[in-house]
Amino acid sequence: MKEFADIVGAANVLTGEEDMAPHLRDWTGQWQGSARAVLLPGNTEEVAAVVKAADALDVPIIVQSGNTSVSGGSVPDEAGDGIVLSLKRMTRIRAIDPAARTATVDAGLVIEMLQDAVAEHGLDYPLMFGARGSAMIGGALATNAGGSNVLRYGNARDLCLGIEAVLPSGEIVHGLTGLRKDNTGYDLKNLLIGSEGTLGIITGAVLKLVPTPRVRSTAFLALPQVEGALDILNRLQDVSGGLVEAFEYMPGPMVEAIREHDPSLRAPLERTAECGILVELASTRPADAEEDETGEVALQRIMLSEIEALMEEGQIEDGFFATSEQQRRDLWRLREAVLESIVARGPFRVLDAALPLSGVPDFLRRAGDVAEAAGLQPLVVGHLGDGNIHYSLSARDGGSWDEGRADAATGELLDILADMKGSYSAEHGIGRVKTGTLAKRKDPAQLEAMRTIRQALDPGGRLGRGVLLS
Repeated sequence: MKEFADIVGAANVLTGEEDMAPHLRDWTGQWQGSARAVLLPGNTEEVAAVVKAADALDVPIIVQSGNTSVSGGSVPDEAGDGIVLSLKRMTRIRAIDPAARTATVDAGLVIEMLQDAVAEHGLDYPLMFGARGSAMIGGALATNAGGSNVLRYGNARDLCLGIEAVLPSGEIVHGLTGLRKDNTGYDLKNLLIGSEGTLGIITGAVLKLVPTPRVRSTAFLALPQVEGALDILNRLQDVSGGLVEAFEYMPGPMVEAIREHDPSLRAPLERTAECGILVELASTRPADAEEDETGEVALQRIMLSEIEALMEEGQIEDGFFATSEQQRRDLWRLREAVLESIVARGPFRVLDAALPLSGVPDFLRRAGDVAEAAGLQPLVVGHLGDGNIHYSLSARDGGSWDEGRADAATGELLDILADMKGSYSAEHGIGRVKTGTLAKRKDPAQLEAMRTIRQALDPGGRLGRGVLLS
């Protein structure tokens, strides 16, 4: 380890069992690996030097940001011959440009820290998901992370204008230009985003920022059936001028599982909703934030008026409207507790499905039949606005967990997705969990192209060994 200590400093080479432990196990507890050491470089130049040294020594590297992955892609394999390269020391905000509405940052910066910093300028980095308090920019880009606001702002890729990265050769890609148009050849930025640390190590990024909304309107709605959800979304988009930021599917069993895990979280409705929808509109326009003589805010009035019409038509059965910031936060606490609640129940399988929007109801029906036949409890949440359904299988209350039965049911769900022309990785990445699925189900021509690209950039296969491509 002397070669690496000379680069990053002896204090930043972790070899003790206790020191390395947090870096060798993913937060779900499902993936455990081993490594010779964990390295903590402090800047891009040190990352490049580490990569060159590892190349000379033929040492595999696994890149790690916040280690919040649920696909196992941020921990090493069990061989124990490689190193973990953690970005946790690379936390600089290099620049904030309020006029251009961009921020240039290190890849190890925690997402919530960036959001707090740009809020002082009346701006926001609108990548919103439960782990943003520990997830880092580099990991979000490496997996092309999504979240609740993809409907309006897109995935991490859509919020990135430029990157700095270290290739497997140790060469640095200098792409922090912040250009919104650049057609000077192959787009290395978008090739590296979503590659899960297998084609290069993202060390910095130029990110898009948006104005902080002046007003938000948030509600939890009970629908008689999920089939009507898309029409409700479209009508809310139409009357608001496209101001829907989130449209989250939270059916009754999921809400009950969350409250079982954390009883302090209140149910939004007295009667559990068969089909619950958490919807939020947001606007930066001063007119939408104006209050009338009764104190009602304009955006809230727009939302309430349309929902009242939908209730009269029977498309909505019940609803709770957040009338304070605390009530809004309580609704989002409920949503963001989903994954933690599922993990707390014990072993599980999760399918990160993407579907055509109109196909969601049929998928949920067919998947429910599979879960019922297998004797498993489906725990489901979804970003209905972009067709992303997180379909988890857990043991039923009082029931036992059978690995074989869970695997068979997961295979059936994958078959349904294939039949519906959907995807089995919408925003979680492939990691280690789905390498076999990718190898079996990816279009052969696309798979071969991916392998060719990886072989060209990393002929030794040292970067991200066992991740994405087996």
